[in-house]
Amino acid sequence: MRSRLSRLVFFVAAFLAATLVLAAPRQVPLSELFPSPAQTKSAVVINKVLERFHYKKVDLDSAFAQNVLDNYLKALDPSRAFFLARDVERFKGGAKRLDEGLRRGELDLAFDVFRVYRMRVDERVVYAESLLKGPFDFDRDETFRLDSPDVAWAKDSAELDEIWRRRVKNDFLTLRLADKTDEEIRDRLSERYQGLVRRTHQFDGNDVFQTFMNAYTQTLEPHTSYMSPSTSENFDISMKLSLEGIGAVLRADNEYTVIQSTVPGGPARESGQVQTGDRIVGVAQGLEGAIEDVVGWRLQDVVDKIRGPKGSVVRLQLLPKSAATNGGVREVAIVRNEIKLEDQAAKALVLDDLGNAPGVRIGVIEIPAFYRDFQAEGSGDRNFRSTTRDVRQLIDDLVLKGVEGIVIDLRGNGGGSLAEATSLTGLFIDTGPVVQVKDAFGKIEVETDPEPGLAYRGPLAVLVDRDSASASEIFAGAIQDYGRGLVIGEPTFGKGTVQTLIDLNRYVPGEQNNLGRLRLTMAEFFRISGGSTQLRGVEPDIRFPTAELMVEHGERSLDNALPWTRIRPADYKKAGSVSVDLLALQSAERVSKDPGFTMLVERSKLMRDVEAQTHVSLQEKARREDDKRRGSVFKEQQNAYLRARGIAPVDEEDEQVDEDLLDAQREAIARIQVEEAARILADAVLLDRTERPRAVMRD
Repeated sequence: MRSRLSRLVFFVAAFLAATLVLAAPRQVPLSELFPSPAQTKSAVVINKVLERFHYKKVDLDSAFAQNVLDNYLKALDPSRAFFLARDVERFKGGAKRLDEGLRRGELDLAFDVFRVYRMRVDERVVYAESLLKGPFDFDRDETFRLDSPDVAWAKDSAELDEIWRRRVKNDFLTLRLADKTDEEIRDRLSERYQGLVRRTHQFDGNDVFQTFMNAYTQTLEPHTSYMSPSTSENFDISMKLSLEGIGAVLRADNEYTVIQSTVPGGPARESGQVQTGDRIVGVAQGLEGAIEDVVGWRLQDVVDKIRGPKGSVVRLQLLPKSAATNGGVREVAIVRNEIKLEDQAAKALVLDDLGNAPGVRIGVIEIPAFYRDFQAEGSGDRNFRSTTRDVRQLIDDLVLKGVEGIVIDLRGNGGGSLAEATSLTGLFIDTGPVVQVKDAFGKIEVETDPEPGLAYRGPLAVLVDRDSASASEIFAGAIQDYGRGLVIGEPTFGKGTVQTLIDLNRYVPGEQNNLGRLRLTMAEFFRISGGSTQLRGVEPDIRFPTAELMVEHGERSLDNALPWTRIRPADYKKAGSVSVDLLALQSAERVSKDPGFTMLVERSKLMRDVEAQTHVSLQEKARREDDKRRGSVFKEQQNAYLRARGIAPVDEEDEQVDEDLLDAQREAIARIQVEEAARILADAVLLDRTERPRAVMRD
């Protein structure tokens, strides 16, 4: 019923969607691309704030300055397709004095590099356009090198020409694999390359300054960043509208805009068709709007295209992460909508047909985010919504239904309120510390369970995956440290740092110009056992086999991520101990025969193989065969699992797909890991029955 209603809303919203007319952005002449006095002041203030307040203490020496330049070149030219080796050597000569220059706010090198970059873009696009006029031989046995930071800069224009010949050929082949005609491909690629020139010419001094300063801040660590005045304004707008849109967090990855995560309750996640790691290659407005190719666009420009009024339709062309560059583009239509607190709220279900433990009922509480209605709380509403309050009620309901254990499902939970992570932990422990927070000056504060007593004292498990982050890691780590329950799944994201926003104008009294803001890493989370959640995340007591195939993910995949460290443990008493050896063996035996996990493992292998690729074939036949092989392997495993569950497989690409069957299929796949977590907990319940004598009631 929900699917049919969503489809009805979809078509109604399409007719009501507003049409936005935007003024054409201004083309900036090269003569204006020089640093301004306000940017010089901002650079000086940023440097002082970082030295004073950033959690990581780093000397601004010549080696650090060289890394800043390397990061700046990477930000502008990640595929090393524009700058020549002689350009880079000249820049490095200027970087020898960059450390002293940054202290004084000297930005000449940054603007010099960008002016050269813009001229190189113009040159390359002229060459790319000339290649589009000629034929391509897709029977020739040659490859295209994927982006790699270890590849040397091209020594001359001839070498760069060869790189671009293969690049344009790969772009052409990728669209050909998506069943575009040659005429459509030439038009689309010409627009893409001309768009690159157009957007590069729209970069003004603030854009150049922001790009360079972010190269500086992210040489420290990846979560510190500078926002120019215009970006700050957009940030304020996005925060006010943060609960409207498609509900996706985006990041730039070389020339692609990538789905970093989807927001619980948001249209993107609810559609079931937008996945973490998908790359957005095209955006269109409404049902009939023309697709705009957004490969190579700035992240902010893509965000602006996707953002829109509630009820309007945006169409995304997505290249799945598993498809590498081999085509397989799918189109998804999404109705922009408001993300309500109810959509992110915790919910529960009971699993009582687990197979391994007849008669044992296990409750599951899914927590998509750590939420707290601060607005209602601030207005004096004593009944404001929060994760802890909702989970307490769900626990009471599950206990009344006779469950003998509870699984807390934190998969995909990117965090949220620290206060909620702390108070939620308090539902499962009597009293004590939950997490330690160390600031930039070495001061350590301990967040403790705010309320004595337990809401639930029975068998407990916490299910996590690679996308469980921040507050999720605090909760899972505390449950593990107390010995209060099992942690099951995959190593978590590893986000163990705390950021704050700083208005730079507060450090320059009387300054008339808006200097922008700094998102600053100023503290780190530590578990009560002393180790940080940073980088390593939380290691499960029982790992699922997909964990063995994890590629670089989360904090571990980010350049300059802060290292794992430890401090003195907090003063706490373990609530118990969990014996996992037998439970892990029983689970491994089940999982090895489970078609659902077979499917998940095959999917993980495909992802790993894609990540490991350094070259792709430019032979059309080979590429089609490779794409078909990947798709068939995944579909065969998925269909085998669905049939084993008595579910008729449906193809999402079919135009007449049955929405109800598709929902059932997605739900079954989402249940694979949570059902095994429930079986593990049921095993623990049975084991506890045999090892613990029954309590005797006395008068």
